[in-house]
Amino acid sequence: MVILSKPGIEQFSYVRNKQPAALFPPLIPIVDLSEPDSKHQMIKACEEFGFFKVINHGVPMEFISRLESEATQFFSLPLSQKEKTGQPKPYGYGNRRIGPNGDVGWLEYLLLTTNQDPNLPTENPDGFRVALNNYMAAVKKLACEILEMVADGLKIQPRNVLSKLMMDEQSDSVFRLNHYPPCPSSNGNVIGFGEHTDPQIISVLRSNNTSGLQISLRDGSWISVPPDHHSFFINVGDSLQVMTNGRFKSVKHRVLANSVKSRLSMIYFCGPPMSEKIAPLPCLMRGDQQSLYKEFTWFDYKTSAYNSRLADNRLINFEKIAAS
Repeated sequence: MVILSKPGIEQFSYVRNKQPAALFPPLIPIVDLSEPDSKHQMIKACEEFGFFKVINHGVPMEFISRLESEATQFFSLPLSQKEKTGQPKPYGYGNRRIGPNGDVGWLEYLLLTTNQDPNLPTENPDGFRVALNNYMAAVKKLACEILEMVADGLKIQPRNVLSKLMMDEQSDSVFRLNHYPPCPSSNGNVIGFGEHTDPQIISVLRSNNTSGLQISLRDGSWISVPPDHHSFFINVGDSLQVMTNGRFKSVKHRVLANSVKSRLSMIYFCGPPMSEKIAPLPCLMRGDQQSLYKEFTWFDYKTSAYNSRLADNRLINFEKIAAS
């Protein structure tokens, strides 16, 4: 049994004034990596949704199943045992509290760097590490493939201009395991993880077959993403929005707690090196088109983003701070 830290359910955030579901909600874009036209499908999805589903991705199912099993065992441990991983400052085990600014959610999580061995207080920590390393290596390869296909679709040369940022030894990529226990009192409107965009380049998400993920459309309405534990979902992050000078939009997303089943998600956040300068790519500027964003380092933006509330518009807030 999973016990979330006090206070109780009444202290959590709810979705207020939920909009009725659209009669014909748009379908989530699906990109089949085995199709020759997949790079163009990817560009269209990034422009219209900032989000898409990937099939025929090449990540071995045994890697996925093994990590899901190990993560399930970890989150089933007593709270005192899980807390031996260390408090999330920022890396470690977190329960309910998301970041330092008062955001809370109906979840517990494990936040890890991708280049250090974590402290894992399980019966078989080596097995957990092997599962993590195998999964992260495979997903990193997938993310690089996606970023190079994006570069091809945008006609950027060289094609590794984006992927090299996460292949760099100093890449600031992070990995997150989220566990959302069943929330019997939720009625489908308790916030598991509040609405936000991801500050990195892209995020590669996979979850079990429990619903809860929603994305925001351009008109501000929310649609549910049907779960598919065989596939991956890609979020455009703030940094890629800047690098494409707003052609791609980072997707606002959230998770609602499920009243019956637990949800387990695994997210690989593809970050550049801390010192990397982020700005619109000159090759994507058309004619006399002006840059919508001032150049900044990933360190400065990451620091600002993680010192903001989840729902804040981080790019706008950062621009205001930089201009002051």
